[in-house]
Amino acid sequence: QVQLVESGGGLVQAGGSLRVSCVASGRTFSHYGMGWFRQAPGKEREFVATICGSSSYRFYGDSVKGRFTISRDNAKNTVYLQMNSLKPEDTAVYYCAATSGWGQRRPGGYEFWGQGTQVTVSS
Repeated sequence: QVQLVESGGGLVQAGGSLRVSCVASGRTFSHYGMGWFRQAPGKEREFVATICGSSSYRFYGDSVKGRFTISRDNAKNTVYLQMNSLKPEDTAVYYCAATSGWGQRRPGGYEFWGQGTQVTVSS
């Protein structure tokens, strides 16, 4: 069982930056691929980024490529999402998730989810 807790969301102006974090419980954090998803009101949950246990492979959704960076610190059981050049359309609840596999881009590929953190980008 893995418990995930996100933090760092908030209100930011367009063009600004924000970093959200996700702390995982358990001693096998490095065994899990981690992902970030987001969901805006009335929309489906959207893939944002994923990273494998060793950080060797990272994949990004097309809408955030070049602006967002996913990273992890296995010693701290934490995965980060650095968001730069934010746009109003990035406004959503951001969720982190854990998978026993890696490279997963569908929500169904993840076994464990956090409760989400709200990111709001004003124009």
